[in-house]
Amino acid sequence: MSSLIHTATRFSATFLCSHLSRTSVIPAVSLHSRKMLHYLTEVRGRPNSLDYRIYFKTSDGKYISPFHDINLYAAADEQECGVPPKKLKTNEIATKEPLNPIKQDVKKGKLRYVANIFPHKGYMWNYGALPQTWEDPNHNDKETMCCGDNDPIDVCDIGSKVCVTGQVIQVKVLGILALIDEGETDWKVVAINIEDPDASSLNSIEDVRKNRPGHLEATVDWFKKYKVPDGKPENQFAFNGQFKDKDFAIEIIKSTHNYWRALVTKKKTKGEEIVCQNTSLCDSPFKCTDAEAGAVVQAAAEYGEPLPVSSDVDKWHFLAN
Repeated sequence: MSSLIHTATRFSATFLCSHLSRTSVIPAVSLHSRKMLHYLTEVRGRPNSLDYRIYFKTSDGKYISPFHDINLYAAADEQECGVPPKKLKTNEIATKEPLNPIKQDVKKGKLRYVANIFPHKGYMWNYGALPQTWEDPNHNDKETMCCGDNDPIDVCDIGSKVCVTGQVIQVKVLGILALIDEGETDWKVVAINIEDPDASSLNSIEDVRKNRPGHLEATVDWFKKYKVPDGKPENQFAFNGQFKDKDFAIEIIKSTHNYWRALVTKKKTKGEEIVCQNTSLCDSPFKCTDAEAGAVVQAAAEYGEPLPVSSDVDKWHFLAN
């Protein structure tokens, strides 16, 4: 595995949001499934509702957890998953539900949408997560002096190829930003889809700085202010908001992979609220049968037509500097 830790290292990632409009939805294709290379997604519930879920399965129809069963280190023909740019829904991997489907985030019983903070319209990038990683809430990071946020590590794919929610792609890691979100370490990996036209010319965070003037500064500004319309203070950053390089990022990814491994093999004594049900990890006590995994999906709400979204979701917010 160590031979993979180079410039061309390919990591799998699950994408949750994209550049698409806030009110866009994933169409249910055929049997409410969409093929994503080696993976299929199955939509359950009604988009824009509390019961909306996207479950994952392999090409032969076996249900899996995108959190636990998709390999972090992608083989030559594997890809990641994510959320497309400009999208306003705040989707997330449901870490506390069986099989960890994608769902829309909920705050105080209501669906959550990311605010349009001028000049940013929704998300700036394909936004997703690296599978088989976990930011341990019991580990106080020596660099940030804060504990992890109890989620997989987040990824910002800065390529021009727009993903759809639930897509699995391969990415090349370029650097990382240390966001401190309400006192928790919330790492943001900067990466690019290996199939993007610019992938060959972007190999470091400095390449991004030179070839995408203003992009890194805009990313910091976005993460700093995105919760302000909800009445929360601006987010803070470790390292004075400076991006760390690729090698630093890969070490953080490796450490969060180790925390995840300890979690799913029950070497962790805390983190019981995380559901570790999986179908492929032979050394995990949480490994379930295909029938048990199928029963989880069958118990979910049936797919239905999307519910309408309030027009207030699309309003602009103008914040003083």
